[in-house]
Amino acid sequence: MSKDIRIKRGLSLKLVGEAEKELLEAPRSKTYAIKPPDFHTVVPKTVVKEGAKLLAGDEIFFSKYTGEVRFTSPVSGTIKEIKRGAKRKIMEVIIEADSQDSYREFGKMDASSASADDVRERILGSGCGAFINQRPYDIIADPKDTPKAVFISAVSTAPLAADKGFIIKDKVAAFQEGVNALAKLTNGVVHLSVDESSAAYLKDIKGVELHHVKGPHPAGNVGVQIHKIDPINIGERVWTVSPEDVAIIGNVFLTGRYIADRTIAVTGSEAENRKYFKTKIGANVADLIGEVPDGVRIISGDVLTGQKLSNHQYIGFYDNEVTLIPEGNNYRMFGWLPFTYNSIHSNSRTSLSWLSSKKFEPTTNLNGEERALVVTGEMEKVLPMDIFPMQLVKACLAGDIEKMETLGIYEVAPEDFALVEYVNTSKIEIQEVIRLGLDLMITEVG
Repeated sequence: MSKDIRIKRGLSLKLVGEAEKELLEAPRSKTYAIKPPDFHTVVPKTVVKEGAKLLAGDEIFFSKYTGEVRFTSPVSGTIKEIKRGAKRKIMEVIIEADSQDSYREFGKMDASSASADDVRERILGSGCGAFINQRPYDIIADPKDTPKAVFISAVSTAPLAADKGFIIKDKVAAFQEGVNALAKLTNGVVHLSVDESSAAYLKDIKGVELHHVKGPHPAGNVGVQIHKIDPINIGERVWTVSPEDVAIIGNVFLTGRYIADRTIAVTGSEAENRKYFKTKIGANVADLIGEVPDGVRIISGDVLTGQKLSNHQYIGFYDNEVTLIPEGNNYRMFGWLPFTYNSIHSNSRTSLSWLSSKKFEPTTNLNGEERALVVTGEMEKVLPMDIFPMQLVKACLAGDIEKMETLGIYEVAPEDFALVEYVNTSKIEIQEVIRLGLDLMITEVG
């Protein structure tokens, strides 16, 4: 039996540049990359050297502190370069791809009849452990834990977000097998949240508790859904997986191969070919969007939470979207005056654009610098969780662990505060503050 979740607080940004629902095969990249910084708190230990030959599914590195979690190659090829940064920190492992993939064979396995230990070993050995994140802390899950529940969000509410229903529509069988595998790893329930688009394909999935979610962003955030369905208490763990990653896990059992397909929506007002592209994890962004002129920001992810890329860099491990918007390098004369610039979005109604239903073309312009202004009630309007966001941010800034615990730090992730950061009058980088608070909790509490 399905349950309905209706979110009232939030903000849906109507932006120019939505991708057409047409799936194209992207050109095969000459190089792919796995980027350890995509996996927060993971300290990589490489098991290969430059020049090593790889099959798709071969191990590249593992996590120093949770050695069971392995990271494997999305394609077959040769290790071209291991890029390092300060203190020899590994930033990228670049793979020169073969013209066609050859796979490491793990062997087929029926997840429903296999033991929990066999399922866990298959997921970890194939590199699929990297797809499973845990709350609290929003980091890769510790495989030694047994979560109280697993959450899968197939709801798209972020600005210009890739439609998860469109992404998963041809992968339902693999998705079902992935659900069967994840169900073996929890003593609780696998929760699946859907919207109108994804419900058309996932409404008959077995072994899940189905939730129909409606409302503005951040209704699609898995953290909001956890808060509404089964909140996290001190000492508890829940695991989260995205829908396409569930299908990749399922394919490891159905085919015995790590098939690291990734569907990328190219979006944004500056994108010329706004469509969906089938590629591999870690693809070179230039193979999707071509050469981008100066004055355009390339974002791996959405405009609220994504990471900046440059030409020929590599798409983030978890991202289903590449967004192109204009750089905000223009100065607005008398921009501080209300009702002066009415073509930009304003949540505070200092622009007459709030009267219009048209879509807006955002830039990277912050429209002001950090300032000592605190507007009471501003943050609560866009955060549909029963916590005090302003007080939690202050506790994170102060490093007050007891207050952070009391105010709900275990329930949140930086993405849950993306809209709070967007509407915040003081222009503080709130997602970074929350991340630093979570890191402090990991260090002091574990």
